Amino acid sequence: MSPNSDPILSQELSRRTVLKALFGAASAAVLFGLPTRAHAAEASKETTDKLNAAQAQLDEVQAQLDSIANEYAALASKNAQTLNDIEGVQGQIDDTQAQIDEKKAELKKKRGDLSDRVAAGYKSGGTNILSLLLASGSFEELVANAHYVEKINKSDRDAIEDIQTIQAELDAQKTELEAQKADLEKLKDQQTAQMQDMQAKQQEVQTVLNGLSDDVKELMAQRDSEILAAAQAEEAARKAAAAAAAANKNNSYSGGSSSGGGSYAPGTPQQNAGSGKQQAVVNACYSTPSPGQNWCAAWVTNVFRNAGVGYFGGNACDMFNAWCYSSDRSALQVGMIVADSSHSGTGAPGLIYGHVGIYVGGGIVMSNEGAITSKSLDSFISFYGTGSGVRWGWLGGVVLS
Repeated sequence: MSPNSDPILSQELSRRTVLKALFGAASAAVLFGLPTRAHAAEASKETTDKLNAAQAQLDEVQAQLDSIANEYAALASKNAQTLNDIEGVQGQIDDTQAQIDEKKAELKKKRGDLSDRVAAGYKSGGTNILSLLLASGSFEELVANAHYVEKINKSDRDAIEDIQTIQAELDAQKTELEAQKADLEKLKDQQTAQMQDMQAKQQEVQTVLNGLSDDVKELMAQRDSEILAAAQAEEAARKAAAAAAAANKNNSYSGGSSSGGGSYAPGTPQQNAGSGKQQAVVNACYSTPSPGQNWCAAWVTNVFRNAGVGYFGGNACDMFNAWCYSSDRSALQVGMIVADSSHSGTGAPGLIYGHVGIYVGGGIVMSNEGAITSKSLDSFISFYGTGSGVRWGWLGGVVLS
């Protein structure tokens, strides 16, 4: 059987820790059970040079991928601040509108009071003010009464003018705030587009990286095969020389077996194991299995499809950017998705794609982390909110409550 036909041996010899050992004479002796010699078995120079070049290229592309991930994380953090600013400005707009409504009501009341007084004067023959003036007993009293009437009219006019002034100021303030919000919305759209471009670039680099990784694995297997073949040839030559020496001396030489001292066994990787619509989503959370590691958004998509709500694709950061609009806990409802667009906790995948789960009530968020997990909202935010922050909203804009 050739070395390449044994998958277990190829898998063992392709591990970096063993491969590095194979380049040292002492380590080679331990692996193959050979006496220590000045030269260890080696692969051909051509294979070694190809492998070194491929590994260097792989490391370079991996560095590019890491750089993209870090740039994306920084942009996602800025985008999170923009979302916070939009939320803050919207709060100011709401407050200003409430003040405008209050002043409008006050102005309406003032005008109503003035209208009522004019109407009352008209109904009484319009003699109230005139009677007051005609009833003056002297010129001095006439002047005093006229001044009194003027004061009443001026007070009404001033009150109405003050309210109109304040209302105009509030209208101007609201207009300015709405302009700020429009600018922030434009910035958010630009940032989202930049993140999407970076995702596309990341996918291109990842494709190149995967190809290089396959090349490196193939060259490593070829090198390992050559090293093993060379070591076996050296061992055969050593045994032949020892047998010839024994025959010449006519002695019964019995050499110890040099078959190896055990095999390297790599560890087995652990396998990661309200309303009617709201309840359907919660039920689906508990019955929908994990589609695999790094497929959090796929699990959310499957949950909503299994619950009969609809199909909504995209990755976690797509869902975050499209549907997660609030960080107000009082607005969080059962069946909402809870997501971030970038976090540092899970390396490059988390930095570029973020994470998404579903709020099932009771302060619990369920999500696919390789296995389906249930975390408290606080712990979910603490872990996944380290970059862009965590927000929530209705997936697809479909309000379940």
